[in-house]
Amino acid sequence: MPTWTLHGNGRTVEPGKVVKPDERLNWGATVAIGVQHVIAMFGATFLVPVLTGFPVSTTLFFSGVGTILFLLVTRNKLPSYLGSSFAFIAPVTAATATAGTGSALAGIVAVGVLLAAIGFIVQFAGIGWIDRLMPPVVAGAIVALIGFNLAPVAWDNFQQQPLTGTITLVAVIVFSVLFRGFLGRISIVLGVVVGYVVAAIAGEIDYSAVEKAAWIGLPEFQLADFASPGTWSVIAMFLPVVLVLIAENVGHVRGVATMTDAAVNQHTGRALIADGAATALAGMFGGSGTTTYGENIGVMAATRVYSTAAYWVAGATAVVLSLSPKIGAVFNSVPPGVLGGVTTALYGLIGIIGIKIWVDNRVDFSRPVNQYTGAVALVMAIAGFSIQWGDFQLGAIVIAAAAALIIYHGGNAIARWRRTGADDGGPIPAVGPLGGDPQGLEVR
Repeated sequence: MPTWTLHGNGRTVEPGKVVKPDERLNWGATVAIGVQHVIAMFGATFLVPVLTGFPVSTTLFFSGVGTILFLLVTRNKLPSYLGSSFAFIAPVTAATATAGTGSALAGIVAVGVLLAAIGFIVQFAGIGWIDRLMPPVVAGAIVALIGFNLAPVAWDNFQQQPLTGTITLVAVIVFSVLFRGFLGRISIVLGVVVGYVVAAIAGEIDYSAVEKAAWIGLPEFQLADFASPGTWSVIAMFLPVVLVLIAENVGHVRGVATMTDAAVNQHTGRALIADGAATALAGMFGGSGTTTYGENIGVMAATRVYSTAAYWVAGATAVVLSLSPKIGAVFNSVPPGVLGGVTTALYGLIGIIGIKIWVDNRVDFSRPVNQYTGAVALVMAIAGFSIQWGDFQLGAIVIAAAAALIIYHGGNAIARWRRTGADDGGPIPAVGPLGGDPQGLEVR
């Protein structure tokens, strides 16, 4: 069982200091902060299964289990909550429509295995090669294209109940600018609550499933299907997601290291391994892919408590909540208008986060190679480019991500050969926790 040193008097954080990962406050305060982490991630985590059609309780279960697994793999030295990754929404939606849920789960497993393999490489070879593969202009393009590719999904839901969608969207925006601190960071949750109440008053919610659901019961599990004919094309559709998960995990580790101890950076490889294992485990049995959460970075920054003890509480709390099918049914009852309103903001924010990476790293868009890296990738994603050979299909995210990598590295190779410019490689410090982001959002 992990042990922690009591910080100061155990009741308050000492002035000018933080509660480090191997420290804790008294158990009452630790439990309260752990529950707060669950609340912070809850709105975003339940939206992913609702949007993809996965069981909410199953996703919540593997979110809690994944968090505990993450703490074990990182040797209890890296505080993090693993919630649902929004980067999976587009490929899951496309895969489910064409090949079924089982194949979509196989794609999630494949991403998890690949991420864990990359984590082992990073653990032994360092992270410099990732910085060179995915410099800011490429990282920003890949993050942005995932958000903008989802725009039609938001509109499909929004137009079904436009008044409810509009009220939900306005509520999200108002709460985000009206509140600061913790309330501002959960503006998405607050917006969903407002939209849900409006939809309930308008009679737009079907409560039949909620009434039938039991208060206590196991989550619904489903095995990944690797045997279907179209599974391998589905797996290809998912692989670019690993680039986003790398950026998020690397950024998360750097963010925690900046606010606690630079030695935390040495756990980057373990973080990738842990998130990969958690994603593969979730996908194998019917859950959504996982990632570190910006909302929880925000809670830690606000409370100055980076204790991993709080995350053990958070993981256990999520597992307990997942054992109530009725709670899952309530979240599944969220009507399309509410989803359309909140995702109009959320998917747009994902795109803006990619642009923020460019801004924070001062990407030079006077260079043609940078211009075309971003421009071509974004248009491909927004338009929904696809390529098909028989049963094998590549979707817009795969094509656009590949285009960003090929244009950037190929263009710079030509530039070096012609001596028309040096490439813009280098560190990507803005990717991940996105400390300046008022929502604390990542591409989950």
